[in-house]
Amino acid sequence: MMSGSAVDRELADLLSAVFATHRQRAATDESADRDPSAWDPDLWQQLSELGLARLTGREENGGSGADWFAAAALLRAAAAHGVRTPVVEHDLLAGWLLSEAGSPVDDARRSACVLDRHGTARNVGWAAGAERVVVAWPSGGGYRVADVNTSDLDIAAGTNVAGEPRDTVVAQLDSLTGADVDTSVIDRFRLRGAMARAVQTCASLERTLDLTSSYAVEREQFGRPLARFQAVTGLVADIAAETSLAEAATESALTAAVRSDWSAPNLRFLVAVARSCTGRATSTVVRNAHQVHGAIGTTLEHPLHEVTLTALAWRSEFGSVHEWEEIVADAAVAAGADGLWPLISG
Repeated sequence: MMSGSAVDRELADLLSAVFATHRQRAATDESADRDPSAWDPDLWQQLSELGLARLTGREENGGSGADWFAAAALLRAAAAHGVRTPVVEHDLLAGWLLSEAGSPVDDARRSACVLDRHGTARNVGWAAGAERVVVAWPSGGGYRVADVNTSDLDIAAGTNVAGEPRDTVVAQLDSLTGADVDTSVIDRFRLRGAMARAVQTCASLERTLDLTSSYAVEREQFGRPLARFQAVTGLVADIAAETSLAEAATESALTAAVRSDWSAPNLRFLVAVARSCTGRATSTVVRNAHQVHGAIGTTLEHPLHEVTLTALAWRSEFGSVHEWEEIVADAAVAAGADGLWPLISG
């Protein structure tokens, strides 16, 4: 498990129990057909009461003061159980950005985004269901940050391919006032979002591996388990290899981020490598898993399509696979023959 040695076992067990219980309750709850773009009030209240909604928030601002290893464990637990939660947007992005701007943080439901010079941001997670949106926009040679009530924004609801809320936010920039922040803050904002999606994608890939391995052992065809067929064994082995590579690259980037407080000089390169590996792994894992499962993997009753769709969605957020691979290539070219190995080895 990623960062397992850095996360308290009791916390990991608590997170798994919270999301497992929620998933079981949602499966039998008559209200489970509620709008998937809405924040689940029961789950959010539970996360708040346990100090998980603002897990990495500063303690002096009412947060729990945990690090990103704990946040990664939370994201992995939610993804493994197929539970949709706006913790990335609320805690890791909005709460952090407000703190960096020196603004107060309370328990209002928040999302966050970076507006362009016209005041528009697209594919913003969970904005329509939030109470406030922390927005950043270009101003002079840097950026400004403001905590804006959603009623003062024009928000058009949308979804990604997995059905998660991804909205378009439009603000009237001339009506906003906010605190000045350096461009480096916005760079870290984007890296944090990219890192979170890499962690979530890895969790979906690992869950896909578990589902596919179990299915290959349990499902029989022509009188023997699928796992006894060489072709199926090869497909599952490729899923395992690609998942391990993605997790190793993501672990490396996450460790560097935590140990350097997001200031390591090669952090952008490491995050780019992680996003490249997770993006490419997703293609292989999703294809092979659905080949092994056949049509059953696409049915509503089977959980496979849930985790494969989230992996496909998350790998393209906070930068596409192509964009991150361009960063890797540019860094390699800039390093030259003598600097390539030090770049790779850190």
